[in-house]
Amino acid sequence: MSAFLTALALAAWLYLVFARGRFWTAEVRLDGRAREPARWPDVVAVVPARDEAALLPRTLPALLGQEYAGQLRIVLVDDESADGTADAARAAARAHPNGARLEVVRTSARPGGWVGKMWAVETGVSTAQAADAPTWWWLTDADVLHAPDTLARLVAKGESERLDLVSLMVKLDRGMGWNALLVPAFVYFFQQLYPFPLVNDPGSRVAAAAGGCVLVRADALARAGGIPALRGEVIDDCALGRAVKAQGAIWLGLADREESVRPYDSVDDVWNMVARSAYTQLRHSPLLLAGTLAGLALLYAVPPLGALAWGFGGGDATGVFGASAWLLQAASFVPTLALYKRSPWLALALPAAGAFYAAMTFDSAQRHWRDQGATWKGRTGAGAD
Repeated sequence: MSAFLTALALAAWLYLVFARGRFWTAEVRLDGRAREPARWPDVVAVVPARDEAALLPRTLPALLGQEYAGQLRIVLVDDESADGTADAARAAARAHPNGARLEVVRTSARPGGWVGKMWAVETGVSTAQAADAPTWWWLTDADVLHAPDTLARLVAKGESERLDLVSLMVKLDRGMGWNALLVPAFVYFFQQLYPFPLVNDPGSRVAAAAGGCVLVRADALARAGGIPALRGEVIDDCALGRAVKAQGAIWLGLADREESVRPYDSVDDVWNMVARSAYTQLRHSPLLLAGTLAGLALLYAVPPLGALAWGFGGGDATGVFGASAWLLQAASFVPTLALYKRSPWLALALPAAGAFYAAMTFDSAQRHWRDQGATWKGRTGAGAD
């Protein structure tokens, strides 16, 4: 291990920590202090659901029970489910005092060129528009458990700050075993790739959204080409964020109380979540793949290797640079670990997470090369050209 490599890694971490939009602070939150609108606008929540019968009894009542003073309709789209998803949704609605808010529809045959989730969302949007188009669309996943005032806080934020899109990255399942590291690392890496302060800065080109919870103005979505403009997008949330930010203001933050109840029981659960879209993020480019893997090695492998070489008699400069870079990356990981109520000492294992995510990224490329694309809930080929 050379002093040059460890110095380069340290320089990279100094840039990331001090010049990359303070991505690591995990401080961009929806605090609920936005001014309430004089009139609460109409909202339609669209919930794509594929084989979600086990989770809907937990999550759907929270949607039905939203404490929202305006009109709220919920369109749950049964996306070719085989487990009784539609029946579970209707049963939850019958048992809830606000059950009349819910309409359940089923997708028709998916046209060529459409990703399954986007076709489900388009089905829901088209169904709602046939009755009465709302001011806002609330696109949320069936596995997300919302707080009672989630919608009110989102709308107040959007209306008071004249935003076209408001999105929350909901808390994921904390995971056990290796996932106790890999789940917070996923959130950390997402923030590194899309620093929330830069996403929220109108002067920055960085744009993103988090697909589990997106509130978007109906007219802004229409100007962006509607859901059909996203029909082939595997990473649909970030594509939506880019499309809307090109013409208006957006906001993305971390959720404090909204959470996904989908369990991550094994490493395979996280692995498949990443591998289904990582190579799409790299635009299916072997050159970008090679650069990404080299960058991950520099950021996450070189620092601990340099520090360990120092301990075994390596050069002083190599060790000092390596140890400094390792400690700097670990310190930057602590706020995200705190969000997930994990020990700060786990931050020292971030290089191991980097190795896992490098392997997931390479596996994503292999799936594409084998013409498999992504596999998600039994549906193959998403993201394959």
